[in-house]
Amino acid sequence: MNLPNRKPTRLKDYDYSSEGAYFITICTHNKQKILCDIVGEGLCALPSIKLTPIGEVAKQELLKIETHYDNVKIDKYVIMPNHIHLIVRITERINPFPTIKYDISNVIGKYKAAVTRNVGNAFMHSKKLWQRSFHDHIIRDKMDYLKIWNYIDTNPQKWNEDCFYI
Repeated sequence: MNLPNRKPTRLKDYDYSSEGAYFITICTHNKQKILCDIVGEGLCALPSIKLTPIGEVAKQELLKIETHYDNVKIDKYVIMPNHIHLIVRITERINPFPTIKYDISNVIGKYKAAVTRNVGNAFMHSKKLWQRSFHDHIIRDKMDYLKIWNYIDTNPQKWNEDCFYI
């Protein structure tokens, strides 16, 4: 069977293990709204996030990333109904095994696997939890960082306008 060629999603010749900040978006398989509900919309209430059991697992595993990698920090995140936005920062490399190279793809891949493993049979009816790969943006300067920080901060209030809202 001839499958279509998948175009590369990463910037060519960029070292994704290098020090810096990255804006990452991870989507659920088929954009299923399984991570949280946006509640409190209305005249007076600001929208807020109510995590589902799967969303709770996603949050707990996200908070563990910093314990698994000495040089990876999660500066900001938001869990939305069908995707997660986060700012991941790689600080100076602290790697006792220089022959083992890890980068953003390894970190996100292990995160997605851990969530899937810990959700377990509770989600086996569809077999897939995550969309393949993830979206990334290399944060280039302080203005870019602040713009993304604000975007993550205000994402729940703008859920109805979000490109992932379906």
